[in-house]
Amino acid sequence: MTALDLAGPVAVVGTGTMGQGIAQVALVAGHPVHLYDAVPGRASAAAEAIGARLDRLVEKGRLTGAERDAARARLRPAAGISDLADSGLVVEAVLERLDVKQQLMRELEDVVPSDCLLATNTSSLSVTAIGGALREPGRFLGLHFFNPAPLLPLVEVVSGFATDVTSATRAYELARAWGKTPVACADTPGFIVNRIARPFYAEAFAVHEAQAADPATIDAVLRESGGFRMGAFELTDLIGQDVNESVTRSVWEAFFQDVRFTPSLAQRRLVESGRHGRKSGHGWYDYGDGAERPEPHTAEKAQAPAYVVVEGDLGPAAELVALIREAGIQVREDEEDHGTRLVLPSGGQLALADGQTAVEFRDVVYFDLALDYRGATRIALSHSQDTQTQTLAEATGLFQALGKDVSVIGDVPGMIVARTVARIVDLAHDAVAKGVATEEDIDTAMRLGVNYPLGPFEWSRRLGRSWAYDVLDDLHMRDPSGRYAPSLALYRHAYASEKREGTP
Repeated sequence: MTALDLAGPVAVVGTGTMGQGIAQVALVAGHPVHLYDAVPGRASAAAEAIGARLDRLVEKGRLTGAERDAARARLRPAAGISDLADSGLVVEAVLERLDVKQQLMRELEDVVPSDCLLATNTSSLSVTAIGGALREPGRFLGLHFFNPAPLLPLVEVVSGFATDVTSATRAYELARAWGKTPVACADTPGFIVNRIARPFYAEAFAVHEAQAADPATIDAVLRESGGFRMGAFELTDLIGQDVNESVTRSVWEAFFQDVRFTPSLAQRRLVESGRHGRKSGHGWYDYGDGAERPEPHTAEKAQAPAYVVVEGDLGPAAELVALIREAGIQVREDEEDHGTRLVLPSGGQLALADGQTAVEFRDVVYFDLALDYRGATRIALSHSQDTQTQTLAEATGLFQALGKDVSVIGDVPGMIVARTVARIVDLAHDAVAKGVATEEDIDTAMRLGVNYPLGPFEWSRRLGRSWAYDVLDDLHMRDPSGRYAPSLALYRHAYASEKREGTP
């Protein structure tokens, strides 16, 4: 049986945004589709809404009129669950409550044929727990689409503890036949994307809670230096603070309150106040009529230094040397290996964020990680009360001479981008080591599911095998709560590199 040769129609239970989107995907792929909702009249209303979206696809030239008419003819609102009796696949997208989903699956099992695949679109509940209500859980799995389902390509194909390999394979091939990009993963809290993406939000909120930078500045640094499509504050305003916080809390609780996934108190207060983001008119930012978007902190113009001294290998920031030369600033190289830093005319040092703080050193300015130092339009700097004013001015002028806006933030270890990327890389290595998914599928999921500029393993290869471990090890020394403790998988990854390089 091929992916498109299901034994019967595709049935979608639940007619909200996700249910309608999944139904549209199946329709456009050529399947007859049953649409069912427990609330009378909703299935018919949803069918009309899907029909209107098909009309817009015709207007945009993505469907022909004949294809639209054929798709509409294949869409059948169902009056009751018994109308789904001939289905080859049922996907539920109902309320995110375990008891509701379990009861629905029990009812479906009594109606659909034995070769019908049963799937949940849950984003936060255990696939294994939902399937545990079934007599035959081997045919049950997760098909986690991303919103909006017709547009976003990623589908997480989630195997519960009792899911048969053949069922997962059929579902994977079906998603691919629908034009989607499926990734296979085990049933773990958050699956791939919602598990590994937690630090993107958590570290931004932590920097804010530490009073090191405001939301607009943190967002600008994540976009303009880190290369992320959106910053954490604007993205959670778009998602909905209540939704994002609920997913974070769900993952945290499912991991037995693992400190690595601890929710943000600042976000909790935002939710409690009813400031849920764009949909409520106010979140981290104000979306009311006439409200002005706050600007990120941008340093005043400073004079560039006449020269810099390069000591050691700048690692991920090595391309800065060429940029400095191109800006007409003299580069002197110290042949003696004193570390990995730039020395400014003031005698102060400029170093890449490494998980330490500026206050630990006599006269240091840290600069944050960038996805691409040539293409970055903003760089964050951090310093302590012991940093000389002249050193900060020279560091600011240096990056401004390279065409960058400069944001000066507080003295937080790992700054913004570096700590975020290090934690994402760590969670990705940990997930592979625990059999959640392959490196390739994790990279695919993070690029397509949340639009990261690079997958975690692509980041890791670019930054060096031990980079993330070293950053997190330094962070853990300064915050021994366990939040930044590198995983055993990341330790093994970094240590294996050292052994190959001849370290005893």
